[in-house]
Amino acid sequence: MASTTAIEVDELTKRFGDLVAVDAISFEVGRSEIFGFLGPNGAGKTTTISMLCTLLKPTSGRALISGHDIARDAAAVRREIGIVFQDTTLDDRLTARENLVFHGELYGMHRRHLEARSAEMLERVGLADRARDQVLTFSGGMKRRLEIARGLMHSPTALFLDEPTVGLDPQTRRSLWEYAQSLRESEGVTIFLTTHYMDEAEACDRIAIIDHGEIIALDTPAGLKGRLGGDVISVSGKDNEALAGEIRDRFEVQARLEDGAIEFRVDRGDVFLPLLFSRLSTQVETVSVRRPTLDDVFVELTGRQIRESAADDTDRLRTMMRTGRVGPGGGVRPGGGRH
Repeated sequence: MASTTAIEVDELTKRFGDLVAVDAISFEVGRSEIFGFLGPNGAGKTTTISMLCTLLKPTSGRALISGHDIARDAAAVRREIGIVFQDTTLDDRLTARENLVFHGELYGMHRRHLEARSAEMLERVGLADRARDQVLTFSGGMKRRLEIARGLMHSPTALFLDEPTVGLDPQTRRSLWEYAQSLRESEGVTIFLTTHYMDEAEACDRIAIIDHGEIIALDTPAGLKGRLGGDVISVSGKDNEALAGEIRDRFEVQARLEDGAIEFRVDRGDVFLPLLFSRLSTQVETVSVRRPTLDDVFVELTGRQIRESAADDTDRLRTMMRTGRVGPGGGVRPGGGRH
């Protein structure tokens, strides 16, 4: 019987000198699952995906892709995976079809199969009518769809998407994500997605929240939100500092100022609101009640909101990898040339 596990990770660790980019993480991803890695820049997402895709050698630990060890059987792993990086790696001077055919040739696909597969994939991503157009004429969203088609050319069992929608407009992000979700039905592919967008994480089957190189939670989106329980109350007034202090003192809750409002969590918002208004002396101007979100989960677990941050050692490593200045083991290549 075939294994139902596509990706197995056991105590996987990566260090760069004194920097521990990934710290002994362990998890499994099922076949045809959409698995999300959620975390801020520098959390270890790209380093993890780079190890799983055999671009970096682990310092310690072990990982299997469809039963193949990423360290001992890298060639077999590469046959099993497709990759779409955050930054485009298409050849702008080639046509859409030529980009796909060239990729297939690198994987040793037969010429007859190449033609049929490239036509099939261009149709699937809605680019059949642009097959003979140079990629330099494509929009950002079209390029991303073409990269997904290229990643699927050799029929991989797992597709890795590293922040695939960064820099795209909301409509293009939404349509791209809807397409990615359809791949499970059309291709039976496992999707491993890294993101710092909460709406993308919500659409995953399961999410691993990673921070400072460690997995701090792993569950379904509903399961993660269910851990918090209760409702989130948001209130604001003319003096939010005074209002927050009074709420903390009178109700003994952890109230925080966030985007011009005070937020805190209670068991039953509908029952709590009348009590709130009856006991406060500081004026309240707005109030709302909602269920916890993944952002609330992240704040609860890390003490801060997920957000973009300045480039750090991990981001610089990614840039060096893309320009060919880092070897498979993380060492810098003299001269910075590509393979």
